[in-house]
Amino acid sequence: MKILKFGGSSVRDAERIKNVISLVSSDLKNNDIIGIVVSAFQGVTDDLLNISRMAADRNDLYVSEYSRLRERHIKTSAELLGAKNILKAEAHILKILDELEEILKGVYLIRELSAKSLDFILSFGELLSTTIISFAFLENKIENELLDTREIITTDRNFGSARVLFDKTDNNIKNYFKQHKNLQLITGFIASTLQKETTTLGRGGSDYTVSIIGAALEVDSIEIWTDVNGVLTADPKKVRDAFSIANMDYEEAMELSHFGAKVIYPPTMHPAAVKKIPVVIRNTFNPGFEGTKISTHSDSDFPIKGISSIDDITLVRVEGSGMIGVAGIAQRVFSALAKNEINIILITQASSEHSICLAILPVNAHIAKLALEEEFSYELKMGIVNKILLEKEYSVIAVVGKHMRNTVGIAGRFFSALGDNSINISAIAQGSSELNISAVISRKDELKALNVIHHKFFSSGKPEPIHLFLAGYGSVGSELVNLIYSNPDLYHRIRLHGIINTKKMLIGEKEIPIKNLPKEMTEGGQKADLNEFINRIKSINYRNSVFVDCTASDETAEIYNDILNKGINIVAANKRATTKSYAYYSELKEAAVKNNVKFLYETNVAAALPVISTMNDLKRAGDKIIKIEGVLSGTLSFLFNNMSPTKKFSRILKEAKEKGYSEPDVREDLKGTDSARKILVLIREAGYQLELNDIKVENLVPPEYRKIASAEEFLKRLPELDDHFDKILKEALGKECRLRYIASFNNGVAEVGLKEVGKDHPFYNLAGTENVIAYYTDYYNTAPQVINGPGAGTQLTSVGIISDIFKIFG
Repeated sequence: MKILKFGGSSVRDAERIKNVISLVSSDLKNNDIIGIVVSAFQGVTDDLLNISRMAADRNDLYVSEYSRLRERHIKTSAELLGAKNILKAEAHILKILDELEEILKGVYLIRELSAKSLDFILSFGELLSTTIISFAFLENKIENELLDTREIITTDRNFGSARVLFDKTDNNIKNYFKQHKNLQLITGFIASTLQKETTTLGRGGSDYTVSIIGAALEVDSIEIWTDVNGVLTADPKKVRDAFSIANMDYEEAMELSHFGAKVIYPPTMHPAAVKKIPVVIRNTFNPGFEGTKISTHSDSDFPIKGISSIDDITLVRVEGSGMIGVAGIAQRVFSALAKNEINIILITQASSEHSICLAILPVNAHIAKLALEEEFSYELKMGIVNKILLEKEYSVIAVVGKHMRNTVGIAGRFFSALGDNSINISAIAQGSSELNISAVISRKDELKALNVIHHKFFSSGKPEPIHLFLAGYGSVGSELVNLIYSNPDLYHRIRLHGIINTKKMLIGEKEIPIKNLPKEMTEGGQKADLNEFINRIKSINYRNSVFVDCTASDETAEIYNDILNKGINIVAANKRATTKSYAYYSELKEAAVKNNVKFLYETNVAAALPVISTMNDLKRAGDKIIKIEGVLSGTLSFLFNNMSPTKKFSRILKEAKEKGYSEPDVREDLKGTDSARKILVLIREAGYQLELNDIKVENLVPPEYRKIASAEEFLKRLPELDDHFDKILKEALGKECRLRYIASFNNGVAEVGLKEVGKDHPFYNLAGTENVIAYYTDYYNTAPQVINGPGAGTQLTSVGIISDIFKIFG
């Protein structure tokens, strides 16, 4: 025998109500279910609260909002019911709606909304939903009765969050169910006083309702159906890696709910725990998943059960040297707050008794300060208590688990996770039961704290997440993002926290959803400010952070030194920084070493080809680079690999542009500057001091064609160059040679230009858009070490960037 509860998201509309009926049908046939508690349709309680306030403020728009709510319920019933039941159901529904309308008119006229009136208005959400769902069950030939819980749950007159009078309530429930054997469709959330005034049980009250009734009837289990897979190790909206907990005991559940776990509401556990009735949290939209069972039993493969947080709290500090050794100070603090019905979330006191620190909700902060100042007015005047301090913008993080009691080092791991990520702790609390450890931290650090603690306790042995901050969302940047998103292993490891282009930037501790990135960039974010972007990376201060530059911007390259000095790793596809002055290049290398971070740029030369890492491996082995040769332009490689007496220069170059191999203006490829920059990177990595203007570069665009204004006009006139290049090709073929545009360095001389290569040259058989690099070294002195393969394209460049990222973080 069990009792079920379905939340607002489970009964949001007609389709979801049909799903609920289908879900419970098999259990109903076995007579396993004695009752189903129902919440208001999703969003209705908030709508009623808003409409009530509008009416009390004499805002005439409350009428249209009420009409919308009315229409929603009538429409839902029409979608669920056939001709046989619709007229009868509508009569009931309209009667409830008409009564609600009259109450709202009264609030409008007298301009007053008391807590008592508000409770009465809010009750209509559950009355309407339960009435409609009861008729929907009848439509499906499932006999049932509607149970208005105001008939059975009795409370005090604390409107808004009434306290249950359990002796009276338990008797009412037992007597009612003795006389009613049909399935009961039960209103959640609402109750009544001894005087039959409507009360509500507070937010989450429907969960409390099912627990109250289940405990009174001593059912075998209580099932709460919601929209998540049970209780998770953390809030999945804040921690991507959160996962469902199979089981926990009542104490663990209550601790997690106290510290903000939204799936469980604190009062719910008490009635069930007293009677030792299991509470099972299930997902309406994934009914095959077993969810979380809360009972007297708890086991786990992990030392903690979960992490929870309250994202906005205020610290109240009572301090004074005169407090030391004075009895009764703490008792007076608690009494003063209790008189004003202020709940204390967390308490900590210095062993010297010099100060008491309390965490409360911000809404209570001002009242709490006034209450304490009144209570300690004499002590404040005499200097016994120095002052009552309020400190805002804090969060509480709590780790909870019964197995913490017998496990050494939990506190150490908790605090080291925070300390390793530069998260300062303002207050600490741990009960003698060792069921939880709580820390107060700055609110801005909450997301980071939740994620690093979760990884510390639940991802043992797994690599830490990598936090990506991306500059540039053009062809390479967007391909990099797509590559991460499309590969589950990469997506699990790499978290995008910041992105900036020339117009906008998005950045924060919270991960940016890659799936919706184009929309996020268009609709969200703020004006791009590169310096502010870098400052934010530093303030967010995730340990495994990397700045990836997919721009071709001098402005971005010029702030690398600042980035490295802030302790942030850099992976650069942008060649501007490594090809500026040698002094700047050296400065960046030194900054990386000094700050114990990495500055990697493998893709500066040949996309994903390991040309820089191979050179560095040779140097580490004691080798010396003597000579370098390379075909470093994919466009020019394609051009000269395909030119023949029958395939003209102009035709192949246009084909390269059509295939996306070239720059928008093909003259940028032909002038050779890009190849010069690439060979300069290799020369410097080899240990030679050279500047870009030291390299002799052959520009393949004749001088008179460099002055043509537009790229389009140049393309039109390309055939005029065919005879010139036919002549050069003919001369090479006559010597049984092929043409290659080669960047080289030898004996301190660097040059880039068109060369003839014979059959014995390692570049002779180059094909397609392949790049090739040859290293002549002390070890490779008879034949060079050759690296060749595709060395261009957005996908390969993105692969190279990811390879560099994993060189940093493993």
